[in-house]
Amino acid sequence: MKRNYQKELDVLLEELRGKGEVPSLLLHSCCAPCSSYGLEYLSEYFNINVFYYNPNISSEEEYNLRLSEQKRLVEMMDTKYPVTVTEGEYEPEVFYAMAKGLEKCPERGERCLRCYALRLERTAALAKEIGADYFATTLTLSPLKSAEAINTIGEELEKKYGVKYLCTDFKKKNGYKRSIELSREYDLYRQNFCGCVFSKKNT
Repeated sequence: MKRNYQKELDVLLEELRGKGEVPSLLLHSCCAPCSSYGLEYLSEYFNINVFYYNPNISSEEEYNLRLSEQKRLVEMMDTKYPVTVTEGEYEPEVFYAMAKGLEKCPERGERCLRCYALRLERTAALAKEIGADYFATTLTLSPLKSAEAINTIGEELEKKYGVKYLCTDFKKKNGYKRSIELSREYDLYRQNFCGCVFSKKNT
């Protein structure tokens, strides 16, 4: 039976609200537009540290543009609980080493799954290092990405690092549509490809 990640999240958020707890969340973000809905939604329940780590991005210029937009969005958003940004290192060599031999894989294939795992593992490791209560990713917002595949990776990393993984499916509750509205509201730069050279070729 297919899991309803949104229903599971609803239950957890109600439990947190009932206990009066405000846990910390390390939220991996691929870009400002994809983080916009998640930040609006989850900052009602968590103190959020946005972790911008994306070695897959095809050029340093593109990487820095997305990073600056991420920072600008966080500065502009009015949230119930604090939101901060942690910059990851730009490490394209790490991505290319991971992608070696998978260059011809189709989009959403094995290369993409390993890319999700690469970024989520760095997030999980940092969450453990800083003592975050949860970690999660904005990647589940995209209609082109499988929330099931991403959450499966996250739950495996929860076991490995001992930090709770927050399962999400940000596409639910019109999350993707809301992200487009927020992108317009904050005049965010919206790229037309995931970030890597392989996805860029397919635009």
